[in-house]
Amino acid sequence: MWIKNLQLYRLHDAPALEAISLESFEEALGCQAFRPLGGSEARRLGWTVPAGRAGTELVHELQGHRLITALRQERLLPAGVVREEVEERVEAQESAEGRKLRRQEKFALKEQVYEELLPRAFVRSQRIGLWWDTERQLIGVATSSRKRAEEVLDLLRETLGSLKVTPLATQDLPMRAMTTWLGDPATRPADLVMGDVVELKAKGDDGVVRGRQVDLDSDEMQHLLEGGRQASKLALGIEGRMTFVLHDDLAIKSIKFDDALIDEASQADDGDDALVRLETDFLLMAQALGASIDRLVEWLGGEALPGQEVPS
Repeated sequence: MWIKNLQLYRLHDAPALEAISLESFEEALGCQAFRPLGGSEARRLGWTVPAGRAGTELVHELQGHRLITALRQERLLPAGVVREEVEERVEAQESAEGRKLRRQEKFALKEQVYEELLPRAFVRSQRIGLWWDTERQLIGVATSSRKRAEEVLDLLRETLGSLKVTPLATQDLPMRAMTTWLGDPATRPADLVMGDVVELKAKGDDGVVRGRQVDLDSDEMQHLLEGGRQASKLALGIEGRMTFVLHDDLAIKSIKFDDALIDEASQADDGDDALVRLETDFLLMAQALGASIDRLVEWLGGEALPGQEVPS
């Protein structure tokens, strides 16, 4: 398994959590294991086996790196479908009774329609991995959505009884650092590899400029920066490890691991065992992620401590 997107969090109550044995953690996850949606449920979230049919364990731990996986199911009931059915029923009832329905009556009809249609709606399933680096006291949720990440962390909090985490923060704001790197090549760290994807935002209402496969050192790019635009997304890379798109909230997305790392994983002897393959890939990936995040935080002036005011 190779993570594509990551939301990063600092863990603050690590000593208490580290006292929980792996067996106890597995048992706690089992108490919150995923169960299929009931007929009238709109959504459900629970823990599932990371290895799928190839395994039975809810948590894998290798050299201080833990892997757990949440499964989220949601019924897809388009608002337009509900609205059309409600309008038809309102029209029929008003015609039959010869009067206009009150707002409260229409709302009650809407709830009735929703309850009737929900069990017949399509179900969408989404697996969301969580990487827990116990040595760095860092948690990464493998999703592009901050909202989904918070949902998974809420589930982990409920599972463990407590969980104090905050989004990872740095001394230098990512937007400011990315803008500086774009505008002045001399400020770029020696091991930073610039990509070809960028998003620039203006301070006013001048919209967003997005570019793919662009020359980030072009005169046009410098002109946009001189006009006051700032980088909200920027493709970066760390040679030998991975490339990614850094966002202004410190999310890292569109992760692509270095070919040498992928080759190392593919050449590992797993004996055609899917579980061994999962753990081999996970450990190589987790080690690369941990080292890369350490370096990214260094590029951004170090980590901001809890309660510390970060210069704007």
